[in-house]
Amino acid sequence: MQVGAHVSISGSRVSSDEETPPYDDIRNAVSRQLAFGGNCGQIFTTSPQVWAEPEISDEAAAGFREETDTQLEGPWVIHSAYLVNLCTPKDDLRAKSMASMQAELDAAEALGVPYVNVHLGAHTGAGVEGGLENAASVIDDLEVPDDVTILIESDAGSGTKLGGEFEHLAGIIERTDEDIGICIDTAHTLVAGNDLTTPEAVDETVERFDDVVGLEYLEYIHLNDSKHDVGTHKDEHALIGEGYIGEDGIAAIINHPELRDLPYALETPTENGKGFAWNIAKVKELRE
Repeated sequence: MQVGAHVSISGSRVSSDEETPPYDDIRNAVSRQLAFGGNCGQIFTTSPQVWAEPEISDEAAAGFREETDTQLEGPWVIHSAYLVNLCTPKDDLRAKSMASMQAELDAAEALGVPYVNVHLGAHTGAGVEGGLENAASVIDDLEVPDDVTILIESDAGSGTKLGGEFEHLAGIIERTDEDIGICIDTAHTLVAGNDLTTPEAVDETVERFDDVVGLEYLEYIHLNDSKHDVGTHKDEHALIGEGYIGEDGIAAIINHPELRDLPYALETPTENGKGFAWNIAKVKELRE
């Protein structure tokens, strides 16, 4: 099973070049992933709360690629900055979002990471059609490396944010000339109105996703339980098996014949002494 966590790259290492000061090292992600019991996972390359480009030395990038190839089994995915809004009608925010995405795509190429994950964002008055057109235009203007795929993440669907409906995901695929994929977040999918609480419900939701979007586009899953119920549009993750999806729902997802071979990255909280190691172990326990 390919399962891991969203891990931090923070922590200084000293370069072998004496003129280079200590820096956050991308290689920290590999050792942390192994410590949690994961074999794939997700990273931010820089703070997701600010407009900042990744600063990754050639030495660190080479080390990350080597350690990933020799020690992990599944793929990494880079999560874009939270500030990125592909759907925006505002020219300045579009330009910043595009520059940030391009920097992440270039970092993914340097690191040998096959995926960059991004939310569609909010249309803020442009409407669903306008927002999807805006997002497609940004994607089409990016220079996407041959070995990197942009993944559009499903959303909880609050306010004017797009991605909560499967039709939005299908809509962006139809509008862009780029070969993009989809990352389903299980907590977002639940609160956006898609039941995942029983094996029967998971079957129905997967079938509907296939009908509307197409399972061939599904490349990665953010595996999270939810602190809120179906259709609430409230995005708050819970420990695996201890939220509204519950053990039955999580087990049905990770053992579903159309989903079981996909890579899973957890974005679960740390609560009651339970962190990523506990959550990953719980996932493995529910695997059949």
